[in-house]
Amino acid sequence: MASLPAKRRKLSHNGSIEAGGHSDLDDSTDATPRDDNPISDPKETHSRLKRGRAENNDALYAGGLYKSSMFKLQVDEMLAEVRPNYEKRLGGVDDALRRLKSLIEEIENREPLSISEATNLLQKSHKIAIPFPDPKPDKDAAYKLLYEKPSQINIVGSYALKTMIKSDGVYSVDMVVTMPASIFQEKDYLNYRYFYKRAFYLACIAAGLQGNAQAEFTLDYVYLNGNSLHPILIAKSKSGERRSKLTSAISLAKEDKLKTQSEAEYQIHIILAAPPHFFGDRKLRPSKNSVRPKGATDGEAISLPPSPFYNASIESDCNVEPYLRLLHTVSKQSDGFKDACLLGRVWLRQRGFGSDISQGGFGHFEWAVLTALLLNGGGPKGHKVLSPGYSSYQMFKAIVQFLSITNLAATPVVCGSSDFVPSKSDVPMLFDSQRGQNILYKMTPWSYGLLRDESKTSLLMLDDVTFDQFEATFIIRTDQPLQRYDCIIRLPIPAQSAESYSIDHRSHTGIFSSKIFGILSEGLSDRVKLINLKVRKAQSWSIESGSPLSSGNELLSIAVVFDPANITRLVDHGPSAEEKKKAAKFQKFWGEKAELRRFKDGSILESLVWSPGSAYSIFQDIVTYLVRRHLDVNVSRKLTFIGEAFESSLSMFGTSMKCFEALKQAFNSFENNVKDLEGLPLQLRQLSPISPALRYSSIEPPSFHPNHLLSEPADVLIQFEGSGRWPDDFVAIQRTKIAFLLKIGSLLKETDDSISTRLGLENEDRSLRNCAFLDIIYQSGATFRLRIHTDREQTLLERQIKEKSIDQRSREDTANALSTYKRIFIQLPLHTQSIATHCTRFPLFSPTIRLVKMWFDRHMLLDHVSGELIELLVAHIFLQPHPWTPPSSAMSGFLRTLLFISRWDWRLVPLIVDFTGTMTSKDVASIHTRLEAWRKIDPGMNRIVLFAASNHDTTGTVFTEIGPSKVAAARMTALARSAYRIVKDQGLDLDQRSLFATSTKDYDFVIHLNPKYTVDVTQKHSTQHRYKNIAVQSEVNAEQIGYQPIRLFLDELEKQYNSNIIFFRSQVDGRVIAGVWNPQTLTPRPFKVNISYATKPEAGPNSESVGIEIDKKAILSEITRIGGNMVSEIEINR
Repeated sequence: MASLPAKRRKLSHNGSIEAGGHSDLDDSTDATPRDDNPISDPKETHSRLKRGRAENNDALYAGGLYKSSMFKLQVDEMLAEVRPNYEKRLGGVDDALRRLKSLIEEIENREPLSISEATNLLQKSHKIAIPFPDPKPDKDAAYKLLYEKPSQINIVGSYALKTMIKSDGVYSVDMVVTMPASIFQEKDYLNYRYFYKRAFYLACIAAGLQGNAQAEFTLDYVYLNGNSLHPILIAKSKSGERRSKLTSAISLAKEDKLKTQSEAEYQIHIILAAPPHFFGDRKLRPSKNSVRPKGATDGEAISLPPSPFYNASIESDCNVEPYLRLLHTVSKQSDGFKDACLLGRVWLRQRGFGSDISQGGFGHFEWAVLTALLLNGGGPKGHKVLSPGYSSYQMFKAIVQFLSITNLAATPVVCGSSDFVPSKSDVPMLFDSQRGQNILYKMTPWSYGLLRDESKTSLLMLDDVTFDQFEATFIIRTDQPLQRYDCIIRLPIPAQSAESYSIDHRSHTGIFSSKIFGILSEGLSDRVKLINLKVRKAQSWSIESGSPLSSGNELLSIAVVFDPANITRLVDHGPSAEEKKKAAKFQKFWGEKAELRRFKDGSILESLVWSPGSAYSIFQDIVTYLVRRHLDVNVSRKLTFIGEAFESSLSMFGTSMKCFEALKQAFNSFENNVKDLEGLPLQLRQLSPISPALRYSSIEPPSFHPNHLLSEPADVLIQFEGSGRWPDDFVAIQRTKIAFLLKIGSLLKETDDSISTRLGLENEDRSLRNCAFLDIIYQSGATFRLRIHTDREQTLLERQIKEKSIDQRSREDTANALSTYKRIFIQLPLHTQSIATHCTRFPLFSPTIRLVKMWFDRHMLLDHVSGELIELLVAHIFLQPHPWTPPSSAMSGFLRTLLFISRWDWRLVPLIVDFTGTMTSKDVASIHTRLEAWRKIDPGMNRIVLFAASNHDTTGTVFTEIGPSKVAAARMTALARSAYRIVKDQGLDLDQRSLFATSTKDYDFVIHLNPKYTVDVTQKHSTQHRYKNIAVQSEVNAEQIGYQPIRLFLDELEKQYNSNIIFFRSQVDGRVIAGVWNPQTLTPRPFKVNISYATKPEAGPNSESVGIEIDKKAILSEITRIGGNMVSEIEINR
């Protein structure tokens, strides 16, 4: 979308932004901008400093260090809106934190206990379970568990740094309790001993709080960021719970919500930390092993595989305080750091990222630490990547650029001086040598691939100097699976086996996910651009249980983005037969599917051959085979594929453009026939198709054969070389056109006697418009409707408009005729050429257009919104696809188009389509200026409602001047918002048919039509013969071409009742015509003569006539009379 005026925006969200700097547990909350911004410090000195800093920032934006001054205004407004008022929204948190701190400090020390003694003691005395990680500790272990008072308690994260984000849900505040060094031993980093002692320490805190604060807080366990090695406590204020229940009750009662906004619920995360550098950073490097068999010596441990995740989990606990100090120091050194973190937080949230493993393992904490490290190094030879003098936008863009360009999996980065040399891995590594931590240790190959993909797309948006990409960067949520991906596979996770145990404490789900990712990555290769795996986020559980309850039927979601150029490939080429090792590996992976084939070029290659079909069927065959071969037959039977249903909504040809090839070939033959004609009065310049079927965008593909003519002739324009012999009179020009068409028809018949032609008249009551056409009917059933384009008409119309002697009505008629001329004879050929070109460039462009048109048609809006405008809407999604890449499935293209329509503020924002990629910012600004001028000229939007411009039409009104009206445009937006709500609420359980289902209850009345008039008459004529020999001998009735009785009936109704009723109809189904009464005509008014509709006396309160009102019954009766046998009944809803 183009540049937007500065205004308030609501973040499009369906998730949260983490509220904790080290903990991202509050990702379940939403971030909604509100008006409760913090009040600035009233002190004059502070105000002067703030104004000076703002002026400097403005100068930087104006000087080109920022994207644009408009972008700066938008960023500033967003940052002001997302900052919460801490006193108002988090009142009472400080008191709760002080209370918890004092309660924890009062907990008594416990003597050393064995594993079994500690477990039994807490279970019997407090009914609290110790959240030991798997594998559980041996009950006869030699080491002891003990509790001593913490060395210190700190508040960390976003609340401490004041970088929280507004939330409609639960705010999370992180309290870190540092365990004393006296309870640990030097070797406790080995074999889970640290984590067992940590779990006991946490259970002791839970027991102490349960006894002293049971009336104030409720306590639960939860895994910090989904890491089962890091259980923590969640303390929720019971008064907050009561407020939450009150809020829900008030919301359900639809009462004033402002009373409850200041009482947002919050929760406190009690996180345990280890003493910094206690175990030694060298021992816990990613290349070291810390989980060893019993009795293994240090020398034997060298040969064991490393345990990077396990080691990083310990280092993470040791580095809570060091990272708190780092972030605090950097925030003082760099003015733009905090705002850059807020921008990064919003950007990550809108893309579904968080510090939780299930959300990719990269959240606000990782963003902040990455920014801080790059402010101190990370570049070549240890140079700084970022400068402290960068503005927030510069810093944000630099981080996005770093993530997009640097492949941290193939080329790990070490920040700071160190002798550590990381090895290549499928897991990304950004190693902080000073603290011995890989800050990306929770990321997976698929989540890192997704992060880089999003970064590359965002970098393109930020570099776009033509269009404003603020909304695409920060406002639109991109992680809705049906809009982001092309196919989603649901796969049941098999039960855990003994072989799935990991020395690096990788969960069974994680091991299975890695295996399936590796299989699909190798098997699908370049057929897909992206594979992302999702598992359910870990939930909190009662402190009476040692671990969360497992449902036993966990599903793995595999989301895939297709590569349209390769997904439908039927033959895969493997290695040559001469490459023995590669060929053997290929055969081992593919099994009996691999076969050796000789190709036309003489090469002999290992090959795979797949059954022909749609992209989804081929993809499904490949995935099913891979799962069956490498996993289990039973697992392959339980695969569920989501996404193909949208393609099935189209005709039997699906997304293939082959269904248009027959008509395209027929047009090429017709074009050659016309070009070869001899005896034409003027030299032929060009033939221009303007029919939707000839630009691959008609809902139903063109269908014809010798006994079934094309139901709707394909429109074609013919233009001759310029000549001064054209007359200077409109009527004479039209007569000349008729003569030309007759001559063309006779010449075509002479060339091929199987061709039949038929001259037709149109616009008989409008002398300034084209009045004749020629239907050319081929023996194959292909039919073309030919009109003549001459430049002389435009010259005469423009000359007549400038004449001062003509009256106002004649001037308006001339202006309308000129507008129609430009639309049909100038813009439609250019539009058709551009759409057809991009349909070949983007294979999914055509099916997406057809799906969107079908949606408009099912909701009876296609008569109001022109097909060309719909094509422009879809073209915008493909040519300016941000925040995504161009759609690679009809599903994603269709849903993104609905999202755009639902968000499009057409009152203030134009639709701009850059077909050639050559538009400049000046062009865009000029289009905005035109829209503003139209709104000033026509504030009521009685003439131009939607404004859709492109390279071909910078006026923006060619395809919108004829509609829709404000009523139809508002209904379009309302239906799109309703559809988007369904997609958002139902998610992967969406039934696509619900998006196309429409209700007639919203209309005032519904005219039900006789079915025999709604069937295509040419099809009806072609099927009336039972026997084939009779059908062959019968002649095709050319008079039926283009004959649409329902359309003629509707045209008559609109002509009669245009100012009183708004009619709606489906062009494809066509079984009903719905109507809505104009509200202005429903208001009673005084009697006067020459009222254009039927009226009746209005009965006053004393049964005395005080005026007249519209007579609905009489008008509906008249409609029934006009329709005759076509109308079966009229259903009145109101």
